[in-house]
Amino acid sequence: MAIEKRTDGRKFDQLREMEAKVGVVPRADGSAMFKIGKTIAVAAVYGPRELYPSAFQNPERGVLRCNYNMMAFSGSGNRVRPGPSRRSKEISLVTEKALLPVLDLSNYAGSVVDVFVELIQTDAGTRCAGITAASMALADAGIPMKDLVSSVAAGIVHGNVVLDLTKEEEDMEATDIATSFATRLGKITHLQMDGEASAKDLRNALELAKKGCEEIKKLQVKALKEKYEGGKND
Repeated sequence: MAIEKRTDGRKFDQLREMEAKVGVVPRADGSAMFKIGKTIAVAAVYGPRELYPSAFQNPERGVLRCNYNMMAFSGSGNRVRPGPSRRSKEISLVTEKALLPVLDLSNYAGSVVDVFVELIQTDAGTRCAGITAASMALADAGIPMKDLVSSVAAGIVHGNVVLDLTKEEEDMEATDIATSFATRLGKITHLQMDGEASAKDLRNALELAKKGCEEIKKLQVKALKEKYEGGKND
């Protein structure tokens, strides 16, 4: 059954309130914070640095390693069990795959770029928030990139195609479609779907997600410019 309004009163094509900032971890080579709704992701980049043991080195290009973690106190419900889990390992790999298409690591043979994503508060869309923050952090670290990656989930809730699901909407047996876009390149770098959707609804959801990512990209660029314009950079 179709719904007339969303649980938080937003329009179907409206993102939650957002905030973005770079340079939030002083000792990191690059860092960023991205907040969307109640979800807050902080990403820190270290490297390029030599990769040990040498057996893991790539002689032709650098290696990207991502680590996704939800802090124990971050959840709105039960306490998150600390330490690696099957879910965190999966999202760490998803984050790597979403970011690699825009990175140029050809000058960093034998090296590694480590990205640590910490979710300090969660509601919904955690992997998308983490990817968005990680993309800004890589740009802040000066890693050559063809484009920024912006990420958001679209979905189908009671027959309606909606943008940026809340936790309440996810719990309504909704179809959740997490996406990442390199909007300038016109490429999808990551797509995951939990649930079922018709071909028409999937196309509409992807179009809605693309528009959402274009809005997120503007905020990412604004955050980077605010740091590096006006003599704030070294």
